[in-house]
Amino acid sequence: MGGELAAQERDVEVDPTVTVELDTVRVGSRADDLIGIATSASEGRVGAVDLLARPIAREGELLESVPGMIVTQHSGEGKANQFFVRGFNLDHGTDFQTRVEGMPVNQPTHGHGQGYTDLNFLIPEFVDLLNYRLGVHHAEIGDFGSAGGAEIHLARSLESPLATLTVGENGYTRAVAGSSLRLGGGDFLLGGEGRLYDGPWELSQDLRKLNGLARYSWSAGDSRFSVLGLAYGARWNATDQIPRRLVEDGTIGRFGHVDPSDGGDSRRFSLSGSWGRLRDRSSQEVQLFAIFSDLDLYSNFTYSLEDEDRGDQFRQQDRRYVLGGNVKHTQALSLFGAPHTIAAGIQHRTDLITDVGLSLTEARDPYAGVRRDEVTETATGVFIEASSRWRPWLRTTLGVRGDGYTFNVESDRAENSGDADAAIVSPKASIALAPHPDAEVYVSGGLGFHSNDARGTTITVDPVSGEPVESVDPLVRSRGGEVGIRLSPGSGLQSSLAGWLLELDSELLFVGDAGATEPVGASRRTGVTWANHYRSEAGLTLEVDLSFARARLSDAEEGEDRVPGAMERVVTGGLGWLPSAGLFGSLRLRHFGEYPLIEDNSMRADPATLLNAEFGYRLRNGLRLEIAVLNLLDSEASDIEYFYASRLPGEPADGVEDVHFHPVEPRQVRASLTWGLR
Repeated sequence: MGGELAAQERDVEVDPTVTVELDTVRVGSRADDLIGIATSASEGRVGAVDLLARPIAREGELLESVPGMIVTQHSGEGKANQFFVRGFNLDHGTDFQTRVEGMPVNQPTHGHGQGYTDLNFLIPEFVDLLNYRLGVHHAEIGDFGSAGGAEIHLARSLESPLATLTVGENGYTRAVAGSSLRLGGGDFLLGGEGRLYDGPWELSQDLRKLNGLARYSWSAGDSRFSVLGLAYGARWNATDQIPRRLVEDGTIGRFGHVDPSDGGDSRRFSLSGSWGRLRDRSSQEVQLFAIFSDLDLYSNFTYSLEDEDRGDQFRQQDRRYVLGGNVKHTQALSLFGAPHTIAAGIQHRTDLITDVGLSLTEARDPYAGVRRDEVTETATGVFIEASSRWRPWLRTTLGVRGDGYTFNVESDRAENSGDADAAIVSPKASIALAPHPDAEVYVSGGLGFHSNDARGTTITVDPVSGEPVESVDPLVRSRGGEVGIRLSPGSGLQSSLAGWLLELDSELLFVGDAGATEPVGASRRTGVTWANHYRSEAGLTLEVDLSFARARLSDAEEGEDRVPGAMERVVTGGLGWLPSAGLFGSLRLRHFGEYPLIEDNSMRADPATLLNAEFGYRLRNGLRLEIAVLNLLDSEASDIEYFYASRLPGEPADGVEDVHFHPVEPRQVRASLTWGLR
């Protein structure tokens, strides 16, 4: 990589007894030893070495480097992924906070779902580092962070120009190119990606996607600066989830469709800048960002349940500008005979949502509006956190954050317009005990929250029925705790085990006939996650991660208290051989077990096990030939399953309750030729 990672400027723990050099911190592997640094057993770092060694089909799958995380899709590839972690079906991102270079990715009050997280603008070859933290006990993580969060950092420069071309079955073509040069005392990085993909579907996906990245970074004294521009655009046809009964009677195949006009297009452009300074006893950082995003999405999940003649397709629109920034100061000091690090910060975002709407369509032709709004939502969070080393074997981290929100909704129905505001305070705490230099035990706990859709805070009348409805609480409290242990016995092995508990005052559940989420009662989750990583000096890597979760609705009667879509068992693993030159290869296993589809647990999703592989040859001149085989065993599992009522021609007016599923893609072979891969 071209120099040191700016990401680590934010993660260095300043100790007043040492002098920290800005240019000496490097992270390149999940095998980095975090004993003495981490505040819990459920946080970690994954560098470019490990991220690029993962055979992936979608950019969002980079998050599967988080232990227990599963990333799937139930629609076209241009749409945000479906995320699962810690017993959550996160839908498209609710309750897991994701940031890229300080920019929030989760979108509140989104046309398709609260916390909508679209990572399709990432180019994996330019991702340098992923930091993850699970649980509610991290003061820097606010909204959407009840299950935890991750921040992705991008490269500042490349050691050599990069070019890669990948071709595969079903019309798959992908090209990536990038280069950096010294310019005006800094590094200028330019990169781009183009992708075409029809997919295995009977209806061609016809994905057309372009990504671009430009970054200029420079240093002046003890300060580092960066200006980053990102651009993304895609359009696609979508084969959404299909009813199992239609496949079983032979009407369509597993890769068939019901409505051939589903699909959409999406755009995202951002400009951000950062300044960071690291001194012997303090550090400062300022990040500013401006984001424009636009989504036009057509979906039909129930076919003709509501309208026998025109069908149930609907259009969801979301166009917004996001302006904001982050400021953080970290100070080392000595007090009561012990060294401490105090971190304080402010995080702000303003979402200017100029058009968020829902309309009824037939073959993408709108014929009736359901609701259309303009929303201004502001969110400001402040936090302070004190990390203290009382003894060589005892550390504590105490923090608190406060968040304030304002909502202004201008609806096409005056009754649903209005203003709302809310505030919430969330204390956090962790204790780390080191009974041995190679082991650390943690006890952590805290309060968190997620925000609700601004439109739900001011609504008084259902836009479809005209009946009065109650508004929702703007902010929903969560509370959780964790006990864990981290082991680092040497020789490249890292292992962590965590038992955790999480409660939410209100759960957001997917509603099939609306294609959206709605709040229901409180919930409680418990679970265990065991993460293991081994890397030898010769280039052999081994990963095994196990995650088990139990999710229940707290206010429901026994036997009716399952949380639909709450994944209960995740097993992932990887075996890799990554020498500096010559033959290389890897295998990755991903298993997610069955889970409830409805509250009484009478319908459950089938388990899914996928195995991906890649192998190739790397020359010392930087040329690399690679073959990737996705779904090596040609599993006929589902990416995701739902259970709800839909109606097909000739069926009863109230529809038929059935499992609706989106199949995993069949075995596919892709070949890549790369020069200059980092």
